[in-house]
Amino acid sequence: MNKQQRLQHLYWRSGFGMSPKEWFTKKNHSTQIVIDELFRKAHQFSKKKILKNERGIEPSDILMILKLDKKEKRRQNKIKIETYNIDWILRSGNPKESALLEKMILFWHGHFACRSKVPEWALKQLNTIRRYALGNFKELVLAMAKDGSMIRFLNNQQNKKRKPNENFARELMELFTIGRGNYSEKDVKEAARAFTGWSSNLKGDFVFKKRQHDFGEKIFFEKKGKWDGDDIIDMILEKRETAEFIARKAYRFFVNEKIEEQNVKYLARVFYDSNYDIEKLMRAIFESKWFFEKKNVGVKIKSPIELIAGMIRIFEVDFKNPAALIFIEKALGQVLFHPPNVAGWAGGKNWIDNSTLMLRLNLANVLFQNSELNLKIEEAFEAQKKNKQKRNVQASVNFTPFYNLFKRENEKLLLNKMGDFILQTKGHFKESTFENFIIKNNKEDLVKTMCLRMMSLPEYQLM
Repeated sequence: MNKQQRLQHLYWRSGFGMSPKEWFTKKNHSTQIVIDELFRKAHQFSKKKILKNERGIEPSDILMILKLDKKEKRRQNKIKIETYNIDWILRSGNPKESALLEKMILFWHGHFACRSKVPEWALKQLNTIRRYALGNFKELVLAMAKDGSMIRFLNNQQNKKRKPNENFARELMELFTIGRGNYSEKDVKEAARAFTGWSSNLKGDFVFKKRQHDFGEKIFFEKKGKWDGDDIIDMILEKRETAEFIARKAYRFFVNEKIEEQNVKYLARVFYDSNYDIEKLMRAIFESKWFFEKKNVGVKIKSPIELIAGMIRIFEVDFKNPAALIFIEKALGQVLFHPPNVAGWAGGKNWIDNSTLMLRLNLANVLFQNSELNLKIEEAFEAQKKNKQKRNVQASVNFTPFYNLFKRENEKLLLNKMGDFILQTKGHFKESTFENFIIKNNKEDLVKTMCLRMMSLPEYQLM
């Protein structure tokens, strides 16, 4: 694998692809220097909260909100959530931002899958994930256990001494930390008792309700004590199975759906021995030799967010009507802030079906040509009714930086050179595939039409 292929692979898996400007500035750097820069930038941006309004609901707002009818409240919340959604995906596609940080946030957003009915709480949770995305996993788990959106989503505000609710305790172990087969039903019940009284106020801030907490003795993982929620999380993380569960999930997301057990075991050791340092886990992935092996390149199907953000990143797409992004997300099956359930998005081959394939293959042409896009969408925020919506995707594309990479390239080598940049795998890549789709009036038309054709190939769906 040559340097360009290594960097392209690294940028797709650690982010959303490589912009022409990034390639121009990084092409002479070693892979290690580039990796160090990715992490340095991610830490720099993790300290910055996103958007301006993270204050939650103030008591002075409550009377005003109560005066709104339910339909109007839902409409206002829907608009806010969509605004945060658009801001996030545009940030992911912006080369000036940290793609690694946004990719990590996307990973944890799917891992700690949660929906919130209160937009400000959803934003608060996103900023929490942003803060710990490359930090310590224990701190991230504890922060999510005390997150207002998560508490309400998994009904822990109903978890009281006299009537424990097991929802959060069960998902904490099954989906968020140690995984199935490593705990018993007795452990779930005892853990639920330990999290009694963990609730939130109207701002979405954590509140410990002492009168609702069970201070009695509990037996968890065969250990007896007056455990609380912090103790439960500590004991879960003491188990090496937890490190392996997270390492396996990270491997599937960042490396390959097909698991190489020895690689996962190695990652789990690094993660556990570092006291659950997320950066060390991710460096162990990106700095390994096997990460760049041919069998791990161009084998993952891009999620809708990766596909959209990747196009924005490469061509500096400017949406004149950013709301069109929401309809594209819905049509492709991945709406930020709205995972399908607590298990998150299934990913892999589940991204592709008869209803999404044609849109995926034609998305680049839609963006370049300002054409009207007929989307069959599911109204996920409303009444789950299927209908057809016609949305004019008004977008401008800055093609110049991309063209500048290839304008001096020999025409005989152009196809392969562009293929190396755009595609992670060339599959059954043949010149005859392009004959009826390219315009040769001038070099720029040739590059542009060749680019569009490449982005409409099935191979472009892979990274």
